[in-house]
Amino acid sequence: MGAALLVSGLMAVGTVIIHMLGLMVLMGIMRARSNHLHPRRSLLRQSVFILIVVLGLFFIHSIEMWAYAVLYYGLGEFATFEEALYFSISTFTTLGMGDVYIESQWRLVAAIEGFNGFLLIGWSTAFLVTVVGRLRAIEFDWLDRLPDEDD
Repeated sequence: MGAALLVSGLMAVGTVIIHMLGLMVLMGIMRARSNHLHPRRSLLRQSVFILIVVLGLFFIHSIEMWAYAVLYYGLGEFATFEEALYFSISTFTTLGMGDVYIESQWRLVAAIEGFNGFLLIGWSTAFLVTVVGRLRAIEFDWLDRLPDEDD
C-alpha cells in the first residue's frame, strides 16, 4: 500500500503541475491574442478564442491521462497501451466503465487518479467559465459607460 500511495501522490502532484503550466501557457496565448479580439465587433473571433481555450484544456487533460496510461503500462498492469489508455481515460473522467480494471496492488493509484481527474476537470471548468464571463463583461462594458442623465 505504501508504494501505491507514493506513486499516486507523485502522479497527483505531477498532473497538478502539468495543469498549472498548461493554464499558464493558455493565459499567455490569450494575452497575446487579446489585442486582436474585439468582442463587440467580431463574434467569429470571439468564438475562435473560446475554441482555442477549450481545445487547449482538452490537450492539457490528454497529457495528464496519457501520463497515467504510461504509468499503468510501465507497471505491467495491461497487455496493450490502448487498454492502459482506455482505463486511464475512464478513470480520470470518473466514468469508470468497469470492463477493464486493475487487480493488483496498484488499485489505489486508480482511485487517486479518479479523484485527481475530478479536481482537475473542475479547475478547467472554473477557468473556462471565468474566460467566457470576462468576454461577456468586455462585450457588455458599455452598460457601465452610460451617460449621466444630467448631461
